[in-house]
Amino acid sequence: MKLKTYFVIVPACLAMFPTHAADSVPQAVINTATQYLPGFNSGRIEPSPIPGLYMLRYGPNIFYMSADGRYIVRGDVIDITEGSNLTEMARKKARIDSIISLKEDDMIVFSPEIVDATVTVFTDITCPYCAKFHQEVPKLNENGIKVRYLAYPRVGVPSPVAEDMASIWCADDRHQALTDAKAGLGVEPETCTNPVKEHYDAGNKVGVEGTPTIVLEDGTMLGGYVPYLRLADAARQASKQYLGR
Repeated sequence: MKLKTYFVIVPACLAMFPTHAADSVPQAVINTATQYLPGFNSGRIEPSPIPGLYMLRYGPNIFYMSADGRYIVRGDVIDITEGSNLTEMARKKARIDSIISLKEDDMIVFSPEIVDATVTVFTDITCPYCAKFHQEVPKLNENGIKVRYLAYPRVGVPSPVAEDMASIWCADDRHQALTDAKAGLGVEPETCTNPVKEHYDAGNKVGVEGTPTIVLEDGTMLGGYVPYLRLADAARQASKQYLGR
């Protein structure tokens, strides 16, 4: 069978539409998804709010499949009654799940004494805007924002940049090593078991396309440099949304 894919935007999802039972995913949907999406986990299929379509979470991508497993729709489902983008909500959840799967001990964390909100940042030591962002980390901390860094060498892994970032993560003082590298002071070679490849793969999974990429607590993803006051406000709002405060 040849999989037909239609790249369309589903314009509306009315609140009156019934949802399917969570255990009623047709076998045809499971078969097609596992056959045509490499490494797909069937546990990432769930009923969508639209009768006859099932939602598939595949990394940062959200697809909808017909019950017979023949058609895939890629696009955003908008609930015009509630004014919400249901697909983006699913993307946010996928990002949160990916970030939660990573150990904070494997991140380089700059934290204030009292934390109002947390941002997780995919960074590259060769990125000028990452260096600019890093200069404002003390101001973010002063505003109650914890900054957690993940390694994302843009040129890929393996690469000389990835090796330098591994050395930073292996340094006795990661914080100073990262700060020095972002200031252009060079990197002392070090070796150890490090999370650079894991961080890089996680970045690809959530859809990182450049650095810095900032993920807020509610799964919102911001690409590029954001001034610290605007970021602090956005981070606090996202934390409230995520924690229901």
